[in-house]
Amino acid sequence: MGMITNYSYVVASILFILGLKMLGSAETARKGNMLSAAGMLIAVVFTLLDQGIVSYFWVFVGLLIGAGVGYYFAKTVEMTGMPELVALFNGFGGIASLLVGWAAVYEPNANTFLMSTVFLTVLVGGITFSGSLVAWGKLNGKIDGKPMVFDLQRAVNIAVLVAIAVCGLFFLNTDGGTSIWLLALILLALALGVLAVIPIGGADMPVVISLLNSYSGVAACAAGFAIGNNALIVAGSLVGASGIILTQIMCKAMNRSLSNVLFSGFGEVKQQKAIEGEVKPVSAEDAYYILEASDSVVIVPGYGMAVAQAQHAVKELTELMEENGTEVSFAIHPVAGRMPGHMNVLLAEADVPYDQLVEMDEINPRMETVDTVIVIGANDVVNPSATNDEDSPIYGMPVIEVTKATTVIVLKRSMASGFSGVDNPLFFEENARMLFGDAKESVGQLVREFV
Repeated sequence: MGMITNYSYVVASILFILGLKMLGSAETARKGNMLSAAGMLIAVVFTLLDQGIVSYFWVFVGLLIGAGVGYYFAKTVEMTGMPELVALFNGFGGIASLLVGWAAVYEPNANTFLMSTVFLTVLVGGITFSGSLVAWGKLNGKIDGKPMVFDLQRAVNIAVLVAIAVCGLFFLNTDGGTSIWLLALILLALALGVLAVIPIGGADMPVVISLLNSYSGVAACAAGFAIGNNALIVAGSLVGASGIILTQIMCKAMNRSLSNVLFSGFGEVKQQKAIEGEVKPVSAEDAYYILEASDSVVIVPGYGMAVAQAQHAVKELTELMEENGTEVSFAIHPVAGRMPGHMNVLLAEADVPYDQLVEMDEINPRMETVDTVIVIGANDVVNPSATNDEDSPIYGMPVIEVTKATTVIVLKRSMASGFSGVDNPLFFEENARMLFGDAKESVGQLVREFV
């Protein structure tokens, strides 16, 4: 049975890799997700058969409960709640790895290698679990999205790290089983996860989600070594590597280092200059005349579009403008929304053609030739302070340069700042017009004007 199990792990690994490759394109992502799920099913089934489980009753109970919870969330969670759900699932992966590592200490004849892998599993799994819970709280508003700092924060973090190292050394010298050092290590890992995420601002949460996803993969990989499961090692390695690559890509898109994202909350917070100017509201009828006369329109979606569930109305507006002879495209910022690829998923749900989605680096050189830009619920990713105000907290972050277009129509409920809490001078620009109201209702009004 062992040989058959190893062959099944090879098949599962191939499906994981193919699935991960397909996730890189919106057109093949759904199929890639199914392939990865099939690979995991194969790995789980053959692992259960190979281990000679005495009773499968509780295994099936766990499968039924897990499947039920997954089905419930898949059917009930709205797109606006998807980022915090991803963060929560990262946490579940972390705590699962921690529990697997904890169970591994009861293996007979525990050696230094086993205890080392358990140490790594418990440490990374604990950090992932508690850090993901904090990220979940920041994303859904249960925890303030602003960086949370306190006096002696660096000293506390260093003390926790030193304590982890000390507990780890004593733990490695135990003979297995639950010890006071293991329990202390678990508590310290959970504390470090909280301390690591609370000083990170809400605008950086997409990067944090990617990083925590990588952590969950590393924890799973370490758990695979602890229990000698090759499929878990491969799957964890893939998740860990892809997560850190995505994290680096997003940091590059924000023109910031990972260390700056993780530790900038400890530094002195910059004070933004007061914005002066006059806001120019526009009615739906006047906005229609602007769009009707435009040869090219670029739509910049943001989290506000997800909140209003306006993606289908936006799709309808796009079709009407195209029938009017207007060239329409969507400008997608790498960190728009609350998680990586948030806007791509949202627009795919509304059947917006993938070739209409243009990345920031491609659209910015063309922006001066664009007649009209429609900003729907986006804020930080179009904030010109990032390029022209050195005192701005987001200075240096690449943004979609909408101010270069002839006209900018901003759909927004109010003049409130974005998720980062930074005010946006775009609203006061000479070529900017504010269409206030719920995004779905505002787009619906524009659709009725075209009809």
